[in-house]
Amino acid sequence: MPESPEVECLRRSLERDLLSARVVAVRVFRRDVLRAIGFDRGRDREQRRPLLGASIGGLERHGKELAILEAGPDGRVLRVRLGMTGGLRLDPIVPGRALARLPHEHVRWTLEGASGRLALRHVDPRRFGDLVVFAGPETYRHDRGRLGIDGITASPRAMATRLGSDLARSRRSLKAALLDQGVVAGLGNIYVDEALFVARLDPQRACRTVGTGEWQTLARSIRAVLRQAVEAGGSTLRDYRDARGMAGSAQRAHQAYGRAGMPCLRCGATLQSTLIAGRTTVWCCSCQH
Repeated sequence: MPESPEVECLRRSLERDLLSARVVAVRVFRRDVLRAIGFDRGRDREQRRPLLGASIGGLERHGKELAILEAGPDGRVLRVRLGMTGGLRLDPIVPGRALARLPHEHVRWTLEGASGRLALRHVDPRRFGDLVVFAGPETYRHDRGRLGIDGITASPRAMATRLGSDLARSRRSLKAALLDQGVVAGLGNIYVDEALFVARLDPQRACRTVGTGEWQTLARSIRAVLRQAVEAGGSTLRDYRDARGMAGSAQRAHQAYGRAGMPCLRCGATLQSTLIAGRTTVWCCSCQH
């Protein structure tokens, strides 16, 4: 599943072409991937033609969620959650040449802007993600309040304070707690394993046993791991590509995730694997405590 580095790379790959572009046409091939929230009138219209007529004023990311904002203080907001296999693809529209529908393409926006005429296409083979149109920024931000602090943009000090206060008495394991999007938004299986490895913390350890200094180390590790992944274009294990079809290379630097049974790159011990919170978890029993 794409985590915050992959969604951030997707946002960056879209931003240049989408900003100030106008949505001139929309085709919805599957209405069941779309919802509309906060509309007193026009909800059905938004589910049939989301963002039609909008000028794009900005793109935001919080955790694993991407938001495309209509220009203006009361503009509509399209929130995109990619799920396991979802993505957004941006293709030029050549005059006189029809665009064939892609396999598993559910929604297509036609945009006109400085980059010419473009098609923004939502593709999701397994349909675990979703698209939600909010009536305005206030409605969108209220919904976003269920998410915790963002792992990429939050300062290590703010993150350590939040972790220490939210989890000080928790019996949950570190791995289970960090997968909770209400604690730190944007972390998933890949980057939790990586951050805990860098911080030298055992993923099975109960949160209530973690000290103040260890929360600070963990917060610094989370931010460093996520930012390094962004600089590498995200991790492409199977499906992930940015809007231009470019794969990421962050997976080449993974030190824990996917390396069960291999030597620890730090101490040489064999990396262990178990299930925590239903997710395969890899760690070094020698140097993670």
